[in-house]
Amino acid sequence: MDFEYIGKSLPRFDGPAKVSGETKFLADITEEGQWIGGVDRSNTAYGKLKGIIKSSLFDWSKVCVVTAEDIPGENFIAMVRSDYPALATNTVNYVSQAVALVAAPDEDTLAEAMAAIEPDIEPFTPVLTITDSLAKKAVIWGEDNVIDEYHTECGDVEKGFAEADVIVTGNWRTGLHMQLYLETQGMRAVLREDGVLEVMGSMQCPFYVHNAVSRALGLPCGKIVVKQSATGGAFGGKEDYPSVLGVYAALLAYKSGKNVRIIYGRSEDILVTPKRHPSQSNYKMGLTKDGRITALEAELLLDAGAYTTLSRVILQRAHLHACGCYFIPNANIKSRAMATNTPPTGAFRGFGAPQAIYGMERTMDKAAKELGMNPLDLRLKNTLKTGDKFPYGQTMKEANNAEACLLKAAELGDYRVKYEKYLNQPKKRVRKGMGIALALHGGGFTGAGEDNMGTTAKVSFHNGKFHIYTSATEMGQGAENVLTAVAAEVLGAPIGAVTYEAPDTSKTPNSGPTVASRTTMYIGKAVQNAAEELKKIILGWAGEKGRAKDAGITALAEEYLKEHKTLDAVGRNIFGGGPAWDEESFRGEAYRGYAWIACAAEVEVEMDTYEANAVRVFAAAEVGRAINPMQATGQLSGGILQSIGWAHIEDLRVDDKGVYTAAHMSSYLVPTTLDSPKWDIALLEDPCADGCFGAKGIGELPADVGAPAFAAALDNATGVFSAEIPLTGEKLFKLLEDEKDGGN
Repeated sequence: MDFEYIGKSLPRFDGPAKVSGETKFLADITEEGQWIGGVDRSNTAYGKLKGIIKSSLFDWSKVCVVTAEDIPGENFIAMVRSDYPALATNTVNYVSQAVALVAAPDEDTLAEAMAAIEPDIEPFTPVLTITDSLAKKAVIWGEDNVIDEYHTECGDVEKGFAEADVIVTGNWRTGLHMQLYLETQGMRAVLREDGVLEVMGSMQCPFYVHNAVSRALGLPCGKIVVKQSATGGAFGGKEDYPSVLGVYAALLAYKSGKNVRIIYGRSEDILVTPKRHPSQSNYKMGLTKDGRITALEAELLLDAGAYTTLSRVILQRAHLHACGCYFIPNANIKSRAMATNTPPTGAFRGFGAPQAIYGMERTMDKAAKELGMNPLDLRLKNTLKTGDKFPYGQTMKEANNAEACLLKAAELGDYRVKYEKYLNQPKKRVRKGMGIALALHGGGFTGAGEDNMGTTAKVSFHNGKFHIYTSATEMGQGAENVLTAVAAEVLGAPIGAVTYEAPDTSKTPNSGPTVASRTTMYIGKAVQNAAEELKKIILGWAGEKGRAKDAGITALAEEYLKEHKTLDAVGRNIFGGGPAWDEESFRGEAYRGYAWIACAAEVEVEMDTYEANAVRVFAAAEVGRAINPMQATGQLSGGILQSIGWAHIEDLRVDDKGVYTAAHMSSYLVPTTLDSPKWDIALLEDPCADGCFGAKGIGELPADVGAPAFAAALDNATGVFSAEIPLTGEKLFKLLEDEKDGGN
């Protein structure tokens, strides 16, 4: 099928304004009389909050102070559960937990006030690790510290292990991972003259913020408007936390009557915002001598931090991706999210799948080693094929995309030749290695989530242009380009005649959050539907009036408006028959479409300094349909690079006081352009019937595959097998010195 805009690499529409400095981020928007907000926080990981001490030497009439007693609505941040207090009351559960808010007319006065207020806390012994949480060193959440858990079984696991010739076990660990978006968290709130509380900020999910502010302030929805300002990156880090910061700003604005803005500096942002969940996973795999998997037992443990926030949906994603891209006839999968006295962890690109897939892929690498097989051959032997069932009961209806991606990535990188060459290389100062990994990612919400969401979009014509209204946020990923191209394609309009409107809850319908790789796949489908409806209205009217339909859709729309006051249409996702998903048993059709990726990474290791770098990355991704191939390849390379950083240099831990070990970018290393490898990326297409023009979601996908591919390449280069990431130079040195199997 020939398209005008779909499948074309259109340049970024927002690019010129951003590179020229014309785009205004929240920090660039200064308003007369605006006050500055700050947060007074716990410096104790776990303890009894006895009160808040305010120095008598400071004139408190100059500022506005908000404590839990001042909250007019419900004292929690509305998320998955109502367990996360907006402001602490009797107990503090992590270092940096908010206990009071302060707003002042200027930075100097705020600094004075913040120095004059502090919480009075009686410390308790904290629970800082998954191990301590499992052991119930203290019960800090529920009855057993288990925030959420899932269990899936299929086949006969005992019989499967009895049929195995080899049984492989692995205990895998992954660390914290920071989104490190370019623009830090920031929100502004003002109580307008019309009595409406307006909140603006850098966010992914405007209606999440809207709901959180409504409930915390006890205001009806119609009295709150949330607007997205230009957002400089997110990667999941601005999914839930803007609800927290939005409530803070709103509470201060509501009590003070002032326009209040809170924008974090980089250190505060690092120390208090959610990170990727640390994980521990225990795998036991049975295989025949020719490499066929007969059984799998897996236990996944995520460190949720002090409260639920998004851990439920992240654990669900980890659980459902625990077997990766492989057919497992007999499986027993258990997963739990454990509470600790650390800052709540949250969403980061891939949200749960990277931790699970890392465990599965490393188990495959270890199995290949024990069987004496090439890791590629072991994977090809077990990939899911059309008609196979996932352990949770869904039948794979797609083509053999896992196999296709593996073969293509291996071909691009000449994997077989290089893997064998580097396996037997001389012990030189600089060694090379080649690793391969395979991953999938389900598009959109799990189970019936997309059906229940009611994803809605609106397309209107006014002021000479077609305008797209959705709650899909542009945060650097290219939503504006994709949605504009979709509408222009359907309408048959010039691309310049279509414009994307930034979300504003008073104007845009609730299309759902900009998360879970659902923007192109599902919100795009709603835009597609809305544009189709609008086109029907225009052409139907043109037919009735005898207007020439080849006059151009924009000209016909202009004529239509001369007779009518408005011209708009609403589109929704309407799926043919709901997915067979049972939430109680957590079984059935988990996702309407899966994207697939294979990555072959070539690394160099400096054996004097133990520095490792990816020099070439070869990836093949099956994406349904690439709406904008240039953006798609950019998404894939960027996500893989983030995952590689997580694998070896992004080292963040919690110390024995419950504080993150880094507070500056100088102490938390991320890959730069100098660390970026040369990329060879192929896009494969197997269109999804439920996706916009057949597209699947790919934003999360690359984050699932880079780390295990990089770890495998390090094994190939150095001859030692690693069990955890990040595998820093120090850890690699220790492995080589100990000459152990990575603790397995």
